Amino acid sequence: MRLSQYFLPTLKETPSEAQIASHRLMLRAGMVRQASAGIYSWLPLGLRVMKKIEQIVREEQNATGAQEVLMPTIQSADLWRQSARYDGYGKEMLRITDRHDREMLYGPTNEEQITEIFSGSVRSYKDLPLNLYHIQWKFRDEVRPRFGVMRGREFLMKDAYSFDIDAEQGRKAYNKMFVAYLRTYARLGLKAIPMQADTGPIGGDLSHEFIILADTGESEVFCHQDFLNRDVLAEEFDEESDLQPVVDSWTSIYAATDEQHDPARFESEVPADKRVSARGIEVGHIFFFGDKYSKPLGASVSTPEGGDVAVQMGSYGIGVSRLVGGIIEASHDDKGIIWPDSVAPFKVGLINLRAGDVACEAACEEIYAKLEKAGVETLYDDRDDRAGAKFARMDLIGLPWQLIVGPRGLKNGVVELKSRRTEERDEISIDEALSRLSAGQA
Repeated sequence: MRLSQYFLPTLKETPSEAQIASHRLMLRAGMVRQASAGIYSWLPLGLRVMKKIEQIVREEQNATGAQEVLMPTIQSADLWRQSARYDGYGKEMLRITDRHDREMLYGPTNEEQITEIFSGSVRSYKDLPLNLYHIQWKFRDEVRPRFGVMRGREFLMKDAYSFDIDAEQGRKAYNKMFVAYLRTYARLGLKAIPMQADTGPIGGDLSHEFIILADTGESEVFCHQDFLNRDVLAEEFDEESDLQPVVDSWTSIYAATDEQHDPARFESEVPADKRVSARGIEVGHIFFFGDKYSKPLGASVSTPEGGDVAVQMGSYGIGVSRLVGGIIEASHDDKGIIWPDSVAPFKVGLINLRAGDVACEAACEEIYAKLEKAGVETLYDDRDDRAGAKFARMDLIGLPWQLIVGPRGLKNGVVELKSRRTEERDEISIDEALSRLSAGQA
C-alpha cells in the first residue's frame, strides 16, 4: 500500500481525553476515532490489526473442534427472563423496545441465545460434545467508559459455549479451551497468566481470567516469576489426552489479582526473589457453570440409559478489540507502538528519503514491487515529507521493520534495514534486504 493513497490520519499532539498509552497511540496513529462516549470507528490501520487478532483467535478455536456461528446483536428480553438474568443484570444492559412494543436488548453476552439454539436442535447425547463460538459486537453501557477501547461500551468479542453430557466431560472441554487460550495469547506475542477468578453475573463455580502485565492495568496482580519465562508454543499439548495435568501445571503456581490475593500464602509459596507484584489487564475470561442456563432454557439430551439430562455448559470469552489496546499497553515505547510480527498491520515500512530523486524512486518502486510479489505486506512511504517526519510516523505506527532508501546509501549499493523492536540498523544490499524480509529472517 502506498502511503500517499492510504487513509492514515495521524496526529502530532496527544488528545487531552487520552489517559493511557494505548488510547493515546491509537488516536495519534490514526487507528480509531471516537464516535461517542465509549464507541469508536475503526480506521484502516486499526481494522487491519483487529482482523489479524480475530483470525488468530479463530484459528485456535477451530483447532479445538469448536464450530463458528454468528448470532444477532439484538436479543429478546423474554429469553433473558427465562434464565432470570433480565432484571438482575444491571444498567450495563441496553434495553430496547421495538415498534411493536416488544422488549429487546443489545446483547452484552450470549449464553441465553446459544442455549436456545442448542435446545431447539440437539436431542441426543450422541451429538455431544459440542462447542459453538462466534465473533460478534457486544454492548455494555459502562457508567464511565474510559481508556479508549480498553473500557468501551461497544466491543468485538469472541465467545464460545461448550455443551457436554456430564460434569467430567464439561471439565475436559474447559481444559481444552484453557490450553487454546494460552496458545492464542502466545501467538499474539503476549505473556498471559491464568488466574482463578470470580464468576460474576455469568455464574458457575469454576472460572479463570487471563491477565497480561502492563503498568496501566486495572488490577494489581501477584504471581511467580516463572510465568514470564514459559514458552507456551514450545510446549507439547496432546489434544487427544487428558489436559488436566497441563492445566494443573499452570494453576498450581501462585497467581492472583488483588481481589483473590492471599499475602501469607504468597510469601510462603513464592521465594522472595521470584515474587512479581505488578499491574495487569484482563484479556480473556472462561467459565464452567454446569446447568445454570440449560435447566431453565430446556437444553437437555437423552442419555444412553434412556432418560433425559440437562447438559453441562461452559462459556469462554476473549475481547478481540480490547486486545488491540492490550497489546499496545504491553509493547510500546516513547516513540510509539511496537507491534508483534503476528498482528502488525504491515510487516515493513518502505521509506523513500528523497521523493523526486530519480534513483531513489526507481529503487523504491523495484523494492515495493518485489516485496508485494513475495507476499510481504508493505506500507510504502512515497510522500514528499522531511526524513524526520517519515521516521517519526513509522516509529509511531510501529511496523516491525523499516527499509530506508536514500541517495547516499544507493551510491554505495546499500539500503538500511531497521528493527523497530531493537532499534538496530543494518546497511545491506537491496537483494539481501529483500531476501531477509521475504524469508521472514529480517
